[in-house]
Amino acid sequence: MKNAFKFVAVCALLTGFSTVYAQNGPVASPQNVLQLSASGTVEVQQDLLVLTLSATREASEAAAVQTQLQQALDAALAEARRAAQPQQMDVRTGAFGMYPRYGKDGKISGWQGRAELVLQGRDFLRITGTAAKIPSMSIAQIAFDLSREARAKVEGEAQAKAIEAFKARAAELARGFGFAGYTLREVAVNNNEMAPGPRPRMMAMEAKAASMVADAPVPVEAGKAQVVVNISGSVQLR
Repeated sequence: MKNAFKFVAVCALLTGFSTVYAQNGPVASPQNVLQLSASGTVEVQQDLLVLTLSATREASEAAAVQTQLQQALDAALAEARRAAQPQQMDVRTGAFGMYPRYGKDGKISGWQGRAELVLQGRDFLRITGTAAKIPSMSIAQIAFDLSREARAKVEGEAQAKAIEAFKARAAELARGFGFAGYTLREVAVNNNEMAPGPRPRMMAMEAKAASMVADAPVPVEAGKAQVVVNISGSVQLR
């Protein structure tokens, strides 16, 4: 009985499928569908400075290295917090780690550690001036970025450019293939940011030499970034 019931059910399913197929025919694959993409780009001045300070210490015992690094970091934090201001200069700790040093016999001969403090914000002079007042740490790296507010301000403009480029490209291709126009089928929008070149950086030794001059901020100048909106999708030619 069970086998007979399964057989009847399968027959009914096949019959239903045959009826639909007979009425509508096979499912036709899309025709005259065009895949394309376009992008819109807006160049904007980088408005965020990210300055990394670091301290390196060595000793025969790991505990001694940790204590020395903590003291250097505490002193740097105390100085930086006095000048901190939301968005203009935010202060945060960076990497903190210790690593063993090995002698010729393969045994641990000492320890080395590194601690980082990051100053980030829009007030370049405040950041570089504060870094120059921190003797317990030296400048390890300088980089520039784009704030969320600056990026959001131009994303709409870049998106509008991308949409217009997409529409113009679709209309041009439709005419090229002998069609009067097109209708939009699907579309995807992606945002990203590109720097026109490598971000300005300073090597640790160069920055250390510059920061040794008392109360002499390191000169910095931001470049420009490109906010790019990419649009890809498909259109139905008609």
